[in-house]
Amino acid sequence: MARGRHEIRVGHTRWPLIVGLAAGVLVLALSGAAYAAYRYEQANAGRILPGTTVGGVDVSEMTRREAVAAVWARARLDLDREIVVFVEGERFTTTARHLGRRASVGQAVDEAMEGSERLGWVERAWRRLRDDPLHVDIELAFGGDRGVHRFVRRTAREVSVDPRDASIRIGKDGGLAFRRSKPGAALDARRAERRLTKALADGSSIVRLSVHPVAPKINERTIAPTIVVHVDTNRLDLYEGFQVTHSWDVATAKPGWTTPVGEWSLYQKRENPTWYNPALDSWGAGLPAVVPGGPGNPMGTRALYITAPGLIRIHGTTSPDSIGRYASHGCIRMHNEQVEELYDLVPVGAKVIIMGSRPSWASEGDFPDTPDGSDTVA
Repeated sequence: MARGRHEIRVGHTRWPLIVGLAAGVLVLALSGAAYAAYRYEQANAGRILPGTTVGGVDVSEMTRREAVAAVWARARLDLDREIVVFVEGERFTTTARHLGRRASVGQAVDEAMEGSERLGWVERAWRRLRDDPLHVDIELAFGGDRGVHRFVRRTAREVSVDPRDASIRIGKDGGLAFRRSKPGAALDARRAERRLTKALADGSSIVRLSVHPVAPKINERTIAPTIVVHVDTNRLDLYEGFQVTHSWDVATAKPGWTTPVGEWSLYQKRENPTWYNPALDSWGAGLPAVVPGGPGNPMGTRALYITAPGLIRIHGTTSPDSIGRYASHGCIRMHNEQVEELYDLVPVGAKVIIMGSRPSWASEGDFPDTPDGSDTVA
């Protein structure tokens, strides 16, 4: 009886030992597995978890450097795409990158890295071991258009056409040339910038721009009166627009003196001008140094001062018989009543053209030949 009870007691004392040993083994096994998982996660800590994309690019298990390189390869397809700009038949090419478009690749990859790091190391290890994807897509942001303004400004210069003002001038052949006005063209820069910026955003590859007309400042109806003096015929014509509205005989320079040929402007007008003797030591010797306005003044009743060298004026006279002849010291003489009429018809700033030349055979006081109508129209 005693022996049986002893054997039962010994059997009961073995089970706790067995359970303890088993638990210890399990703890050791779990600890080993946990340590192995930890070491595995540490070895992959710098890599993005599976199931992560950036801008549609799968960056699973990539390091930051690898992910940046992969995403940049995709971003370049957008940044380097060609954009063709048509302006009134002219073709210009550029790229999204040149227009200032940029991709935030580094920022997007960092966001993917941070998304992986926000999970605990146990979950990260578990997902890696089971290849359990996160199903996370980080948007790749594009933006920027700083190059648009520069591109539009350069294109505007290339397509710009300056308007042409109407004018009367001396032509290449020495005759009168009448140049009609012509509108110019300019790019609508603000509208162009808006369209290009939109193309950057929506991925368009073709942009069509237009120009608008630019009106000339001066046309055939608004051109100021023009005085044309023909030295070869001693005639002064007044043009309003391209039409001669008045024509008078004048006196111009005698041999030894010059009425300067060229394009000048009227800068001053004087009624009853004062005459200042310009040659007290030569041809003006014996004449008064100053003659006030009024009867006996060599310039008559009116004087129009022009920018030609030599203090040249269009003025009246006290010698009406000289009109039509080569008789002056360079100025252009008119009958007093006619210069008074001209005086009222032309403003300061009016263009004055002196053209033609005195015949080589002419002497002081001669009249020119009959006009031969050699002026040309261009």
